[in-house]
Amino acid sequence: MNSLRKFLFLLVFIIIGLFSISCKKSDKIKVKLAEVTHSVFYAPQYVAIKLGYFEEEGLEIDLILTPGADKVMAALLSKDVHIGFCGPEAAVFVYNRDYKDYPVAFAQLTQRDGSFLVARENIENWNWEMLKGKSILGGRKGGMPEMTLEYVLKSKGLEVGRDDPSKEVLVRTDVEFAAMAGAFESGQGDYTTLFEPLATSMEKQGKGYVVASIGAESGDLPYTCYHAAKSYVEKNPEIIQKFVNAIYKGQQWVKEHSAEEIAETISSFFPELELDDLTMVTQRHKDINAWQETPYFGKEGYDKMLNIIEMAGELTERPPYEKIVINTYNEKF
Repeated sequence: MNSLRKFLFLLVFIIIGLFSISCKKSDKIKVKLAEVTHSVFYAPQYVAIKLGYFEEEGLEIDLILTPGADKVMAALLSKDVHIGFCGPEAAVFVYNRDYKDYPVAFAQLTQRDGSFLVARENIENWNWEMLKGKSILGGRKGGMPEMTLEYVLKSKGLEVGRDDPSKEVLVRTDVEFAAMAGAFESGQGDYTTLFEPLATSMEKQGKGYVVASIGAESGDLPYTCYHAAKSYVEKNPEIIQKFVNAIYKGQQWVKEHSAEEIAETISSFFPELELDDLTMVTQRHKDINAWQETPYFGKEGYDKMLNIIEMAGELTERPPYEKIVINTYNEKF
């Protein structure tokens, strides 16, 4: 009888413990986050998740791969996700279509284009003039990767033909962003632009070679930001602040640690890469100063982004900075 009492007491204790753990888990606010692609380019975000910075803020992140900025915006507009992570040019396009509850950008993660120009052969002493008469898989028309590529090519004095082979450099927009690596591997295009870890994967297989960083040539640019519907931001200022706090911690950690330390921390997000390769990829991003040190989204970068969109012929109206960007949650950084 005494043994039975001990057993029942232990069982009750275990049940109370499990219930307590369950309650603690449910205390966290679940945030559905759509990311435009899965890349080492977003290392500060993965660091924030891995090191528990979101949990410290009482948030549970449900990370959802949503290829393409247009699809991220669609997920926000349909309320399928709470926060969308993509280029802020997409928010500009939505605003210009007169949506009432349009997405606003409240935090910036990256400050350079994260794509790399990949050739079919390992070319020594490569230079931009070698692109004359060649074709590049540039991605979706109106996407920031494609428009920034055009901006860089024009800055090099090259005549760019978007889907026009009569110009010096043909930039193709008929291949979806997520399909570019596969299309290039199958023989389409003389060059392509790819994000990491795809670029390194192509190099390891001997199917492509990085010849240039688009971000190193484009200069600072608000390339990837966090967005939420205007109504969501207005109704949930505390959640937005907690989210921004966690991202800031991730940015600071990345700033203060080596490429190898970053690679070790985010390795579980990229199981397909050996640690040495992941370290090399991370160093590539450090070398071009890809990551913001704070989530602040400045007006100078916003204006430059609009200029690039305008140069690409995709801008119908220049929305005021204050309409697209909310920096309220970054003032303490």
